[in-house]
Amino acid sequence: MWAEQNTRAAIFASLQRKETFGTSGNRIAVRLFAGWRYPTDLLQRADWVKTAYATGVPMGATLAAPAGAKAPTFLVQARKDPAAAHLDRIQIIKVSLHGGRSREEIFDVAWSGDRKRDAKTGKLAPVGSTVDVAAGTYANTIGAAILTAAWVDPQFDPHASATYYARVLEIPTPRWSTIWAAQAHLPRSTVVPAVIQERAWTSPIFYEP
Repeated sequence: MWAEQNTRAAIFASLQRKETFGTSGNRIAVRLFAGWRYPTDLLQRADWVKTAYATGVPMGATLAAPAGAKAPTFLVQARKDPAAAHLDRIQIIKVSLHGGRSREEIFDVAWSGDRKRDAKTGKLAPVGSTVDVAAGTYANTIGAAILTAAWVDPQFDPHASATYYARVLEIPTPRWSTIWAAQAHLPRSTVVPAVIQERAWTSPIFYEP
């Protein structure tokens, strides 16, 4: 969670605000904001977090639409666990209702390296892998320590409710069972994947017309 102080009162306040995030194990840190009038260069400013709070809402909050609003800007930043793998990408997941049916859309908004989207599919190429399955090791020679993005939903409908949250993926690493098998010189499991991508998720921002 994001709390102003490491105190019981501050921690409970952050829980009440739902300004929280979860991880699959590694201590990736991620935060998400949304606002209607964020400056285009806000993420380059040293005080961007302060401005993001002052003129928008953090994850866990509801974003109401002002009169004449077009589309909000989402600000997202992720930092790697200092003791774990680099980051592959940040995605924003949008869940919306259309004709009484829920629809989920996934948008890649920030990624490491100089990868480009596929011209036909629009999908981002995989980050690659440095995993040595036999040894149960990997190298932090790909990925990024920090990823940041400002994103505007290209399909935003100001008249439809929607929920947005961020997901962060690490570069591929060997699963714990792969590491243990290599260390104990035992056969790897054939039931679970040998390689995984650890991740983190933010609590959502709820858009209400």
